[in-house]
Amino acid sequence: MLTYPEIDPVVVSLGPVAIHWYGLTYLVGFIAVWWLGSLRARKPDSGWKAEEIGDLLFYGALGVILGGRFGYIIFYNFGTFLDDPLMLFRIWQGGMSFHGGMLGVFVAMWLFGRKTERSFFQVTDFMAPFVPIGLGAGRIGNFINGELWGRPTELPWGMVFPFVDSQPRHPSMLYEALLEGLLLFVILWLYSAKPRPFRAVSGMFMLGYGIFRFAVEFVRVPDAHLGFIALDWVTMGHLLSAPMILFGLFLLTLAYSKRGEA
Repeated sequence: MLTYPEIDPVVVSLGPVAIHWYGLTYLVGFIAVWWLGSLRARKPDSGWKAEEIGDLLFYGALGVILGGRFGYIIFYNFGTFLDDPLMLFRIWQGGMSFHGGMLGVFVAMWLFGRKTERSFFQVTDFMAPFVPIGLGAGRIGNFINGELWGRPTELPWGMVFPFVDSQPRHPSMLYEALLEGLLLFVILWLYSAKPRPFRAVSGMFMLGYGIFRFAVEFVRVPDAHLGFIALDWVTMGHLLSAPMILFGLFLLTLAYSKRGEA
């Protein structure tokens, strides 16, 4: 059994200004995405210029932050938002939805594609391998904030979160950091290292994330105000991840049945 290492969510306070670990993990994720994107853009025949990555990251960051926050409110906390609309701006307290952030990034990538005269999937195929780094960083932020803990377990790595109860629980946010972050990054980085059919890398991202998130939902405690959506095991995360798996399979099927179409 492990004990949660209580970490002050504030890195440093300078008068009224406080820097939170949660925000810092997002910053680290964005920097890593910029570095990896620039590295890939410098490869011969990449079709990208290294100087374009900064603009791409700016669009993506806006999509992540705006979409993630709005998605959290719409999918998970709409009732609380109606009672306290200002919660929308208190991002440092946590509360970001991956699925909302994904939709926000889709809009941002479409806008960037229009600006640079690229198709939507030309942009997402290039961007997809870097996204898990940001996801993993965000899950570390969840761990530091002590949120999104798992269900009780007797496994030796069960962790006691003192602000919940005295039961050992799955450290589900660390599972997600490893699966959606590190493992998905390795899969996509290696998969995209060779030329792939149009839409294939995007499809592999959707499929991989959907499967990993769907699996972790079985050990993650559902949001208290939502609970289980159906059958005493189906969560909102399941409902949002299942379409990703299907869409990922659809994109991969389309990619390999229509090679070379852009």
